Amino acid sequence: MVAQSNFHRIVVDDPAELADTAAERLMARIDANPGRIAICLAGGSSPKQLYRLLSTDPWADRIPWERVHWFIGDERFVPADDPLNNMAMARSILLDSLAPSANIHPIPTDTAGPDESALRYERELQAFYGTSRLDPVRPLFDFVLMGAGPDGHAASLFPDDPALEERTRWVVGVPKAHVEPFVPRVTLTLPTLSSCREMLFEIAGAEKRPILTRLSAGENLPANRARSVAETVWLVDRAALEL
Repeated sequence: MVAQSNFHRIVVDDPAELADTAAERLMARIDANPGRIAICLAGGSSPKQLYRLLSTDPWADRIPWERVHWFIGDERFVPADDPLNNMAMARSILLDSLAPSANIHPIPTDTAGPDESALRYERELQAFYGTSRLDPVRPLFDFVLMGAGPDGHAASLFPDDPALEERTRWVVGVPKAHVEPFVPRVTLTLPTLSSCREMLFEIAGAEKRPILTRLSAGENLPANRARSVAETVWLVDRAALEL
């Protein structure tokens, strides 16, 4: 298990309870901040049920949409309207119908390559934050949503990739993905992802049992290295646990 005082695991019965619990934790972070709020979303299949839940009443009515800004932890370097685009999924299910367009901050993929996209997004994050140096006592994000890939990757930080060791850049290009889809990526770095009041991993389904076993054993995988400066939570459904 991850060794840190601000880490804990919550076990729920099924995906529906997982989405409901994630929504409650997200709302608690929103309610705790009376000012401008920054949420960092995740792509992939894991958060879809959460996004669908947040788009319905009473959840949608509880979100102060004018104060919440929506970012993304990583992106596949494909056009914004491509089905593989992470933010496109979040936008189609949740954001485009409810959030002000100025509050939606996708990683740009209309550039010459992932490195240029990374530089542009880094500048956008720094402009939002107000400085180019992260302060541990003033997290960038209120809430960071994460998943754990079958190889233990988090965002688009893959095992043994040099991007894992980046400590200066906020965002980097990843020229080669280690899992499908095999397209270049753009990802926030570990220090940037860690700059949050809460980092919540959603880990659900029997297919996640093997990687959850490895993570729980403390293997040096990206999902074990991604930790909030404040609180890190693994939200796990029973199907993902060992039998």
